[in-house]
Amino acid sequence: MIPVYSVVAYSGVGKTTLLEKLIPELKARGARVAVIKHDAHDFEVDKEGKDTWRLTKAGADMTLISNDRHAAIMENRPADMGTLISMIHDVDVILTEGFKHGRGTKKIALYRSAAGKGLPESDTPFFAVMSDVPFCAQVPWLELDDAASLAEMIIKDIKKEPSAF
Repeated sequence: MIPVYSVVAYSGVGKTTLLEKLIPELKARGARVAVIKHDAHDFEVDKEGKDTWRLTKAGADMTLISNDRHAAIMENRPADMGTLISMIHDVDVILTEGFKHGRGTKKIALYRSAAGKGLPESDTPFFAVMSDVPFCAQVPWLELDDAASLAEMIIKDIKKEPSAF
């Protein structure tokens, strides 16, 4: 099993910004990283008129595109996080953005005082809380932008697993 860490917060708190900083920190420590982004809104991956868009509109349940540098799989139907995770291979860690209610992940909660929103609800304890103000919690607290310390926490946690890199 590849360990999964979910960055969770309300919109506008800085999930993507944190991941942009965390990914290179993990890569610098030798980790291979996959990311799954949850979007609460409708989104389009393809550009209208392009071949893959046309094939999807024709009714394909899955559309795949590949070249000599990368490949993409588009599921043209709902896919839960477990299904998405099962498609990922050859990485040491999976990061997700969102998936507040996903089970089987270690959640990293973000809080930004200016956003005026609290911590997201969780059915499991947080792995860490990151905020721009000191946070009184029963879990580790880090400064909101301290991606380096978070990367160290994740690497240490992963290395507890027997199959860790």
